[in-house]
Amino acid sequence: MPEVQIAHSNHATTRRAARLSVAPMMDWTDRHCRFLHRLLSGQTLLYTEMVTAPALVRGGALHLLDYSPQEHPVALQLGGSDPQELAQAARLGSEVGYDEINLNCGCPSDRVQSGTFGAVLMKDPARVAECVAAMREAVGVEVTVKCRIGVDDQDPDLVLPAFLDAIHTAGCQRVTIHARKAWLQGLSPKENRDIPPLDYHLVHCMKALFPDMHISINGGINSLQEARTHLDAGLDGVMIGRAAYHQPADILAGADPLIFEAGQPADPFEVVHEMMPYIEQHLASGGRLHQITRHMLGLFAGRPGARAWRRVLSEGAVHEGAGPEVLLQALDRVAPDEQVEVS
Repeated sequence: MPEVQIAHSNHATTRRAARLSVAPMMDWTDRHCRFLHRLLSGQTLLYTEMVTAPALVRGGALHLLDYSPQEHPVALQLGGSDPQELAQAARLGSEVGYDEINLNCGCPSDRVQSGTFGAVLMKDPARVAECVAAMREAVGVEVTVKCRIGVDDQDPDLVLPAFLDAIHTAGCQRVTIHARKAWLQGLSPKENRDIPPLDYHLVHCMKALFPDMHISINGGINSLQEARTHLDAGLDGVMIGRAAYHQPADILAGADPLIFEAGQPADPFEVVHEMMPYIEQHLASGGRLHQITRHMLGLFAGRPGARAWRRVLSEGAVHEGAGPEVLLQALDRVAPDEQVEVS
């Protein structure tokens, strides 16, 4: 658990942060990734990887809740389908200082389906409402939901409004909608992120239908300009996933001024140096360099020298005893700002 705990953000603060958020992504948005992302944007809402309620409550895997205080505002995403178990897991997350507890109703993986949670919960809105109510009763921070527009042969035009009505009635005031169906049979999790067609229009219609809900859109959004388009059209927030991970500077470095009208764009070169104390602390506690630098490979995407940056990090960080000097060697391969042509 974090030794230093910061008071929970109030709902208004976290809602403002949700104008732009980085999606929860398994094996990607761990605490090291989130620390990097926070250096790039002081405002954006960050999410953990999905943590299953059984792992916390039955398995006692409380290390999965570890985070750095600097990550605030940060939300914990839970997976599960048992209301009381989710309530216990939510309480554990709230006690260590997470600013929001989010229920996963969108992940289509086989492992998630076998646990009767994730996207399969789109078929049981009454169960989701029961889970939301139990979690809300257990914690003082906001309980939110991330969902799809439907699954399998469901008609999203009918299913999504009914789903939102159920969770809204249970007290959920904030939802993130991945604007694709999930196919629980026949498509892999990766294919479920690309093949089902996007239906942004339906998500915008939900905002008109539920005007007092805070609705964020997710799926296929690859730039801050696209994010602003959705915000300007009336949605409350935009969640970006893979683009924020693979091109973190492109998405997050300019987020504070462009999305939140606060501060200046972050400089990726400065961010590398700001990562050094964090890296040194991680190494001193027995960690390995590549556990952090794997999240930094795309930091200079699109810039001259980016390929050399990735190569030096990929090859050097895995060696036994590798330290911060590997980052400095990689940084020497990247062209500084004044050498980058602006079109």
